[in-house]
Amino acid sequence: MSDLAVAFFTARSGTPATCHSSTGVTLIMTISRTSASVFALAAGLVLGASGQGAFAQDDVTIIELTQTGCQFIESEDGVDHGYTPTQKADCEAINAETQADRLSEENTLHLKPGSYVFRVTNEDVPYMLGFYLRSESVLDRPFLPSVSGGGLYEGVSKDYVIELEEGEYVYSCPLNTTPDYKLVVSDS
Repeated sequence: MSDLAVAFFTARSGTPATCHSSTGVTLIMTISRTSASVFALAAGLVLGASGQGAFAQDDVTIIELTQTGCQFIESEDGVDHGYTPTQKADCEAINAETQADRLSEENTLHLKPGSYVFRVTNEDVPYMLGFYLRSESVLDRPFLPSVSGGGLYEGVSKDYVIELEEGEYVYSCPLNTTPDYKLVVSDS
């Protein structure tokens, strides 16, 4: 993993590095495997630091997540395992063999309560994907917010808006059959 990726995942006690703009928007940057994303990361840090970010809403945090075959890259320590599924069943078989080891090295996302946009990109999966963020506990699902949707074709990004409250959540893609990645929302 590059030094830049390590800095992203180790800043502030294991939480993602943040970039604040003068408009009150906090941008959490991610790293994709393409060099274009690295340049976008550098540009985003410069714009955020100078207060010239291109976001209109105040107090919204943007979380960028990249889906590749059977996984979210950022959630697995920035490692793209290179899986090449052609259908959902491929990911089910891959995860049956590898999920336990992969989740042992998972990067739990720690956030504060507030407004978020989860910007999810289907980087290279040749079929439609989705995104589903919900309470980790089935018992808490009626009481905590959730967001979901599909239509993420190869090369497409979509935004999922949510007001997160304190609690423990998971997010995944049921169409790409990713593991359930952890998200903890707390004021502390």
